[in-house]
Amino acid sequence: MKNYLKIFAVFLVYNLTITICNSTFAQELKCSVKINTPKLQSTDPKVFQTLQKAIFEFYNNRKWTEDVFDVTEKIEFNIIINVTEELGSDKYRLQMNIQSSRPVFNSSYNSTLFNWSDKDFVVQYVEYQPLDYADDRYASNLTSVLAFYAYMVIGLDYDSFSPKGGSPYFDKAKTIVTLMQNYDEDGWKPFEKNLKNRYWLSENITSSKNDIFHTILYNYHRNGMDAMYQNADNARSAIVSSLKQIEKMYEENPNGVWLVAFFAAKADELANIFSDGSPQEKQQMSVLLNRCDPSNAKKYAKILAK
Repeated sequence: MKNYLKIFAVFLVYNLTITICNSTFAQELKCSVKINTPKLQSTDPKVFQTLQKAIFEFYNNRKWTEDVFDVTEKIEFNIIINVTEELGSDKYRLQMNIQSSRPVFNSSYNSTLFNWSDKDFVVQYVEYQPLDYADDRYASNLTSVLAFYAYMVIGLDYDSFSPKGGSPYFDKAKTIVTLMQNYDEDGWKPFEKNLKNRYWLSENITSSKNDIFHTILYNYHRNGMDAMYQNADNARSAIVSSLKQIEKMYEENPNGVWLVAFFAAKADELANIFSDGSPQEKQQMSVLLNRCDPSNAKKYAKILAK
């Protein structure tokens, strides 16, 4: 009987240790992945089912930071990949849409942080090929693109919770960009037709000229969105302050890539927030938003409609 109890005690300690270790080293990302193949002609669709699973595991099973994450703290984001063209037996042109969000304190609402489309890149992939990756070396264009957006998503999330908290991860993304200058792949270079590519996302988010953007992300989310439950008027004032800083960024560079990214993520949210403001605030924000983001004018019409 004593031996049985001893074995049982060891079993409990072992399982408790495993539980603690799993909690301590829990991965940071909670990513869903979907690959669409409407234009596929000769490749077996099963290849992309395998790739979809591999990308899911690449994001969700890898440790991206040195921080401890609880299961409930994982950063949620979704990826939809469209195979737009077959270029060979194992070579494909892809388009990738990335959307990430973070929870708003004391609510069931998630605020979108990143809503981006990487419109054109080429990868080579053979079914069951491992998705190798390391920060300091090139393995493939596919894993470089995937890792780049992992660090972007993490950086934006950290920025929204602490002042410039995402800087180490934006630097990691920039390391990938720097490494990719040695390879002939689209989307990584400063002189391309598409000036809203990975190079410019990285360059602008790490440039000292755009330090204010990190402050905007923090103030908007921590003093604005997270404070809504406590005092909606004060929270909206913090968001108004953030938008006035966005307006200054617009005046300095109306085509800035992070202005586009900010409004791609926030247009619907902003329209809802200011629909409940005072008449003066509604008018002020309607003018500002339509000036800085005319492409979403139809969404902002909601502000003055109520």
